[in-house]
Amino acid sequence: MSFWHVLDPENWNSYLQQGRYFKDKIVIVGATAASLQDFHGAPFAGSWLYPQQMSGVEIQANAIATLLNNRAIAQGIPNTNTCSLFVLLLVGGSAFLIRRSKRTAIQCASTAGIMIFWVSLSYFSFIYGGLYFPVAVPLVAISLASFSYLGTGVASERLRKRSLHRSLERYASSPIVQEIISQQDDLQYLLEQRELATIGKLLGGRYKIVRVLGAGGFSETYVAEDRQRPGSPLCVVKQLKLASNNPKHFQLARRLFQLEAETLEKLGTHDQIPQLLAYFDEGEEFYLVQELVIGHPLSQEIPPGRPMPESTVVTIIHELLQTLEFVHSHGVIHRDIKPSNIIRRHSDNKLVLIDFGAVKEVSNQLLDQEGQSSFTIGIGTQGYAPSEQCAGRVRYSSDIYALGMTGIRALTGLSPHELQLDVNTGETLWMDKAQVSHEFATFLCKMVRHDFTKRYQSALEALSDFEQLVNLHTSSLKIDDNLPTDDYDSPTTPWGIATTEIADPNSTIVLPPQ
Repeated sequence: MSFWHVLDPENWNSYLQQGRYFKDKIVIVGATAASLQDFHGAPFAGSWLYPQQMSGVEIQANAIATLLNNRAIAQGIPNTNTCSLFVLLLVGGSAFLIRRSKRTAIQCASTAGIMIFWVSLSYFSFIYGGLYFPVAVPLVAISLASFSYLGTGVASERLRKRSLHRSLERYASSPIVQEIISQQDDLQYLLEQRELATIGKLLGGRYKIVRVLGAGGFSETYVAEDRQRPGSPLCVVKQLKLASNNPKHFQLARRLFQLEAETLEKLGTHDQIPQLLAYFDEGEEFYLVQELVIGHPLSQEIPPGRPMPESTVVTIIHELLQTLEFVHSHGVIHRDIKPSNIIRRHSDNKLVLIDFGAVKEVSNQLLDQEGQSSFTIGIGTQGYAPSEQCAGRVRYSSDIYALGMTGIRALTGLSPHELQLDVNTGETLWMDKAQVSHEFATFLCKMVRHDFTKRYQSALEALSDFEQLVNLHTSSLKIDDNLPTDDYDSPTTPWGIATTEIADPNSTIVLPPQ
């Protein structure tokens, strides 16, 4: 009620009982007229943009009601200086915890965790204890600290990557640098830039590079035109790059490289091994020039999950064993037999064995001669290379193992890493994944024994055993030169030997990798 109503004699002397009406009551005195604009934002309704408005009288009433219910609220830290110091320590400690992690994701998670913790603690303190602590200022400060760390971290990382990329670009021709680049997807553009700079380069005054086939840590492979032969036919040029500028290393590498070239020259006399056309050194780098095989890799004939018929696999193993027997007879171990290193030549459908790893072997011997055997170059492919080869003790039987795994890959349609191993013996468990005769399965199992002493020790031994089994079990069968292999749904004929035909010999041209 308003003052004028209380002070009116008629009201005062009647029901107000000359003031006794107000006995034992709380009387709140304040302005309520809208024209006085005695209104204040209330914290318990509305929004920050349009808060709930309460008049001065209502604010007083709310405060009195709170006290009467013994629920009075108070500052958790009443002293202003102490509160400021507390906020400083809270923000500084949070920034220190956020800064301890170097990873952006962990910094963001730490920031969110600290903020949620402080908001939760403040909320429960206010609800159950009637105490309120600073919230807005610490949260804003912690957020700004986190954003500053993230910003400086991102800027620092970009500067670091830019500096690294400049260094790698400057030394892109270094073997070690190229090994790093080849393993990082975000650095592949450096190789692309180098490829653009390499195309058109003339090697040995004769071989013009037209395409880069591949680049590794210690070698690069190109397709080049032989400008000194009629029609400038294409060939494959493999480059060996030394990691050292030491003249002694260069002389040793030249001697080893010449020996390897002589070996490849002998092997190239076989119809199913690329012929060595030339070898030379230029600018302290070594080059092998080999025949370009036009065809497609055997891996293209073995798509994942699509097994080959046994008769086709028998033919492949027989053909490759004959080639491998020639290789072993010259004292050479291939070291990297796998489907992608076997090319189906389009001109005659024969299987050509490529990539003997001569460049890598020269590098390995060079490093070993210099007492650096602790740093070696991996030769072979995981799954196809047996354990002794991975340990650096390669044998003829290592090639037998790789060829056997290639046959198993064709029979099962599964890559070697998809096959389980016997935990007790280390043998590959594959026979339940293939439709194969007992005789051929037994032969392949001996090829891929985990213990190299129990394998065939050479291609000649394996070939002799293979042909005896063929004669014993299929003496009435003859080699069929016209049996296609692309009909994988045809019935399996155990131990039938057949060569393959390509439906469209000109459909695919696959160049040999490095």
